[in-house]
Amino acid sequence: MTTTRPAEAAALPPANGAASRFVGVTLDAVDVEAVGSFWAAALRGRLVETTPDRWRVQTSRRPDVTEMIWINAVDRPRAGKTRVHIDVRLGDDSPGALLRAGAQVLRSPGIDPWYVLADPEGNAFCAYPSTPDRPAGMFELVVDSRDAHAQAYWWASLLDGHVEEEGAAAAVTGTAAIPWDYLVFEPVPEPKRDRNRMRWHIELTHIDTDRLVAAGAVLLGESGTADDRVWELADPEGNEFYAHPAGRFTTPAADPLT
Repeated sequence: MTTTRPAEAAALPPANGAASRFVGVTLDAVDVEAVGSFWAAALRGRLVETTPDRWRVQTSRRPDVTEMIWINAVDRPRAGKTRVHIDVRLGDDSPGALLRAGAQVLRSPGIDPWYVLADPEGNAFCAYPSTPDRPAGMFELVVDSRDAHAQAYWWASLLDGHVEEEGAAAAVTGTAAIPWDYLVFEPVPEPKRDRNRMRWHIELTHIDTDRLVAAGAVLLGESGTADDRVWELADPEGNEFYAHPAGRFTTPAADPLT
C-alpha cells in the first residue's frame, strides 16, 4: 500500500479538506422504470420519479453524504462491456434477493469469492458476501483503466483522499468526499471507446473547472443557468463525469441534470 503520489502523476493541487464530493451516479437505461426498480430493490432504497423520463433511487446510508442513483432514459441499448460499475455486499451468502429483483448470474464464485451479476439491461456488477463490519449495500465504485495508478492519484488529489495500491490496481479511500469504502481503478488492456453508461457527479467546493482542465480533464460541455451551472467533463482517460457548484445538493430531491 502507498499513500504518496508519484511525482510523475498529473494531479490537482491539494486542498484543505475535501476539494469536492461525490453526490451520486447517473445510469443510462432504455427502460428507466425497470432498471430503477431493480436498483431500488437491490439497494433497499426508494424509487422516485423526477420527470417522465428520469427516476431517482435514494440509497443514502450516511446522513452527511447524498448517495443516489439517477436513471436516465436513452434510446440506444447498451453495447460492449461495463467499464464503470458499482459493487454491492449481499445481505446473506446467496444473491437470491437480487435474482428475484431481476438480476442474472454471469459468474458464480470460484477463485474469487464473489458473484458477477447483471441488472435487467445487462450492466455487470459484483456482489460480495457481507460481514459483521461490512453490512449489505453499495460499497465501491469500480472503473476500468489503462493506467489505474495514475487515475487513482488524479482522483485522490481531487477528492483529498489516499491511494492504496494492489498490484496494477489502485483505490482511493480515506476521504469523506466518497460515500463508499473505495473508488477503485482496475487495469484493463483495452482503451475506452464508447460513452460510459454509468457516470458520476461531484460537487465542487475548493476547485473550479479551469483548474480541472489544467490538471488534465477535458470540458465536454455545460448547461443550466448562470446560478445553476452543470459542467460535463472527462477525466484523463476519458471517463465522463458531471461537476456542480457547491451547495447544489442541499436536499435529496435535487436532480443533477434539470
